[in-house]
Amino acid sequence: MSRPTLVVYSRRGCHLCEALIEDLMPLIRDRAGIEIRDIDSRDDWREAYDSRVPVVELDDRLLCEFHLDRAAVLSALST
Repeated sequence: MSRPTLVVYSRRGCHLCEALIEDLMPLIRDRAGIEIRDIDSRDDWREAYDSRVPVVELDDRLLCEFHLDRAAVLSALST
């Protein structure tokens, strides 16, 4: 069985992004992978997420934005 992959939309120099990723890593260890997408690397990501980062999604489903919602992440990973 493959592990799910959380997608984090972020940007360089974003302190909220750095804090969320730092808090997320130990929470998902051995439960899920993580893919960090720099929104400034693609126009469509920048347009969609510019003022919302950081954003965490699982299977295109929004789990949280701006701040880590531990309960939402753990709930999504337990289903």
